[in-house]
Amino acid sequence: MIVSFDTIMKPPYDLTPAILNLVKSISEKIGEVQAHALSRPALHLRKENRIKTIQASLFIEGNTLTEDQVTALLDQKRVIGPQKDVTEVMNAIQAYDQLMEFKSTSITDFLRAHKLMMKGIQTDAGQYRLKNIGIAKGNRVAHVAPPPRLVPGLMKTLFQYLQDKSELSLIKSCVFHYELEFIHPFSDGNGRMGRMWQTLILLEEYPVFEYLPFETLIRKSQKKYYQALAQSDKAGKSTAFIEYMLNILDQSLTDLLSTRQKKFTEMDRLHYFIQTGPKDFTRSVYMNIFKTISSATASRDIKKGVDLGLFSRTGHHNQAKYKIKKKRD
Repeated sequence: MIVSFDTIMKPPYDLTPAILNLVKSISEKIGEVQAHALSRPALHLRKENRIKTIQASLFIEGNTLTEDQVTALLDQKRVIGPQKDVTEVMNAIQAYDQLMEFKSTSITDFLRAHKLMMKGIQTDAGQYRLKNIGIAKGNRVAHVAPPPRLVPGLMKTLFQYLQDKSELSLIKSCVFHYELEFIHPFSDGNGRMGRMWQTLILLEEYPVFEYLPFETLIRKSQKKYYQALAQSDKAGKSTAFIEYMLNILDQSLTDLLSTRQKKFTEMDRLHYFIQTGPKDFTRSVYMNIFKTISSATASRDIKKGVDLGLFSRTGHHNQAKYKIKKKRD
């Protein structure tokens, strides 16, 4: 937690072996996604995953609408449901539609996003809270947020932290998510803003998060989500929450690769290699780009590229070397 915006610029956490291993695993999987040319999803995939993201994030906050109902609202159709739930979904659709117009390090954009997310739901949408607030779990108060007079300074420090280029975005996004929940700057909507802003922080470096609805995994493990927040509160640092969220990100990438991998074709790989691979290469270089394929598959891909006139070849068998005839613009 950020306890003083005058003296502490970097929120406290420990770099545990679990965090380091998860960062390594996530980075490798993002590389696989990029190698399979999945970082620019088809329009229908972006829509499907936007629906899952919105439904899951709002479900965590008690919204009752289903994915089918969210889909209907996205398609501008009427649905039967509580008016507050419908308003929440319509607001989230608008906020996520504008997500890439926001800058993650801008407090102005952050407040504007909250105003979009909470308009018609709370009277102070887009403004920091002016009252003390406590988070109740059952009959007990689980968390008492800092007093409202400290909120602007704490948020300023948190956004300054986001500008620290020495910090990995994977970790920064988790730290921001936790610290936002700890500060609880708004009278309502903090959870959905934390999840959306973490998505934005990740998106700015890794386009794959545009269609990776990790919120669905949070929804399925809500108890662990709140336990990680509580454990971090008790420890006075976000280590436990970072480990939880990195596990979520890692699992969501695993799910993506396992469900999409079978759909990759040799032409998908060839087109991607022509765009990103070195002009002169060998089979081992090709396989280093596509780490999950066999040597036989790599040989078939390259032969296809030669037959199509995409590559030229010199030498034979293990001594063969190849050249991309013309790089794509």
